Amino acid sequence: MADKKKAPVFCENYCIICKGARSGNSLCKSLQNLELKIMGKNGCLWGKARTEYYGVTPDKPIPK
Repeated sequence: MADKKKAPVFCENYCIICKGARSGNSLCKSLQNLELKIMGKNGCLWGKARTEYYGVTPDKPIPK
């Protein structure tokens, strides 16, 4: 499990692809789907860190 003191903020707040895809941008969704197919279900390094920390893959929003 990732260190709870350091949240992986890049994928959540700064990644143009992931942030855009989660907000509904169709181009970003297509690019993210391609990335997930190439890199695996967790995506890039920041997506993997997000999955470990929040428990959801980069293409899904964080549960409230």
